[in-house]
Amino acid sequence: MSAERTLVVPPERTVGHLLAGMPMVFATPMMILEMEMTSGDAINKYLAAGWITVGTEVDIRHLAATPVGATVRTAAKVIAVERRVIRFEVEAFDDERKIGEGRHARGLVNLEAFNKRFAAK
Repeated sequence: MSAERTLVVPPERTVGHLLAGMPMVFATPMMILEMEMTSGDAINKYLAAGWITVGTEVDIRHLAATPVGATVRTAAKVIAVERRVIRFEVEAFDDERKIGEGRHARGLVNLEAFNKRFAAK
């Protein structure tokens, strides 16, 4: 199972937008967000009704800066299923090169049971 997403980097996804005085380049947390969303895309259509996945682990390297206006493509591929944890290999590329790589894990969660636990708190 795998998926890809593309994003044209907007100013609000840059580190300079989030932190004054920093460069206006694609922020690492935003790259990781795209990788997590791509991983979800790879498996969402296979989930039983009432089940979702949530991010549980990230081990990501941000390899290169990407400016506003560049197109970023993220890719995610399932590499293991361990009971209720699904592990992914993730990568990100801009118009010119690989900008990120690593591993990500998502946990399977029954939404009704999850909501009941938090309603009680």
